[in-house]
Amino acid sequence: MTEEALQLLLHRDATVVEHALQKFYEEQEPIGQLLAAEQYSLFAGGKRIRPVLVMEFCKLFGGREEAAIPFACAVEMLHTCSLIHDDLPCMDDDDLRRGKPTNHKVFGEAVAVLAGDSLLAGAFEMTATNTEVTPEIAAIATAYLANSVGRAGMVGGQIMDIEGEHRRLSLDELIKLHSLKTGAFICASCVLGALAAGVSLQDPAMQKVVTYAENIGLAFQIVDDLLDAIGDEATLGKRVGVDTAHEKNTFLCFYSVEEAKRYADRLTEEAICAISDYPDSEALIALASWLAGRNH
Repeated sequence: MTEEALQLLLHRDATVVEHALQKFYEEQEPIGQLLAAEQYSLFAGGKRIRPVLVMEFCKLFGGREEAAIPFACAVEMLHTCSLIHDDLPCMDDDDLRRGKPTNHKVFGEAVAVLAGDSLLAGAFEMTATNTEVTPEIAAIATAYLANSVGRAGMVGGQIMDIEGEHRRLSLDELIKLHSLKTGAFICASCVLGALAAGVSLQDPAMQKVVTYAENIGLAFQIVDDLLDAIGDEATLGKRVGVDTAHEKNTFLCFYSVEEAKRYADRLTEEAICAISDYPDSEALIALASWLAGRNH
């Protein structure tokens, strides 16, 4: 798949999900600043990689797009929740996200916390009430997604990140941290796409989904570390050098820039190998390669 074709596909999937999210929010009752704060961050742009993974894995296994859309919306809502909370002064204390002032800079810290909470709740509502799949699949997807963002996933990784500040983690600890903080949620996005297509968690094909997801998730974080160290703030739409300022552990504590790039490339190849036998895997292969070489 060419770069142009991939970008068209990404734009197409992102647009489908964005329209579904807009429809959802058109039906919500405004309460104070809450709705505006949620929409401010949810519709601030971004690559929409996680919902695209939901959509493309559903396609890979011959599923219907309508079944994937609610799950895709849910993962984007959860991702946005995590960004709002990550930017708070008590966390990473960022004042710029996607080239715009962060949520708490516009609405205040209290509203930002509540906006994230509301997005979290809305995401699980969206997943649990997906009428385009069976109630059993909706329940399985909801439980899997909850696990990926809780103690055994994103929140667990975040606490490891916070408690790891000002002390050097081992490489194994750093890999575990990011397998939880970033990887578990990326894995859930891929798994929910396969679930939407009717693939069970016990199906051997699901292990290939997980292998792809775990490898691109770790590669994604390595590239993030590289971009924070050597990226361009205008291109990224957020501050660079934040990890160094906060004395965070990154892969550049263990590897040179070139070594880290090679590590990300090796993980990407392993991800590609996991799914390359499927006839319709071109988009996911191209996506993995693009993520490893991205500059924002």
